[in-house]
Amino acid sequence: MKKVLLSAAALLVASLSFGQAKWGIVAGPQFSSMTAKNAVLNSGKKTSSILTGIRAGVTVDIPLADEFYIGTGLLYSGKGGKDKDTDVKTTLSYLELPVHFMFKPEVGTGRLVLSAGPYLAYGLGGKIKDTGFGDLDVYDDEATVLKQKRFDAGLGINVGYELPVGLYFGLNTDLGLINTADNTDNDRSFKNTSFGVSVGYKFGGR
Repeated sequence: MKKVLLSAAALLVASLSFGQAKWGIVAGPQFSSMTAKNAVLNSGKKTSSILTGIRAGVTVDIPLADEFYIGTGLLYSGKGGKDKDTDVKTTLSYLELPVHFMFKPEVGTGRLVLSAGPYLAYGLGGKIKDTGFGDLDVYDDEATVLKQKRFDAGLGINVGYELPVGLYFGLNTDLGLINTADNTDNDRSFKNTSFGVSVGYKFGGR
């Protein structure tokens, strides 16, 4: 937790030294799933049904050269999934720090936005809802084989378009690369995947 917050603070404070850094806000629905391996009774790998959540927060574009930026910020990211064969639903809330390499060429009157890079995330909270056992905290020992670690990391990709007035429309996806399972017996693993639609605004125009 401390490392994630310190990294976020360092990047955001560093952006203030760039006179042309652009601050903004972004929000939109996010559709996520979880891929589980050997999660229960040594079962095989399977992907959950899609769960709808929210992705929203503050963004910062730090200029590197003409049309090239580092895209970062702090985002709330709702993830999780629902097991296709049972009533078990997992909802996760993350504080996410993306660090993307961003290319913003002029296209028409605005700018095409292409970005990709790693993200770090810290679990703020999470629930496992099961009609047989009630609600469980996903980070509590009572979750047993479904218990998860708070830390997640992976690769993010964004594609969008920014208008001259500062409005932004885009698509985003995150591919989790870290096994978030707390108990890794029998090669047990959980990985997050998500995609979403975003609407945002850059203060001061493009």
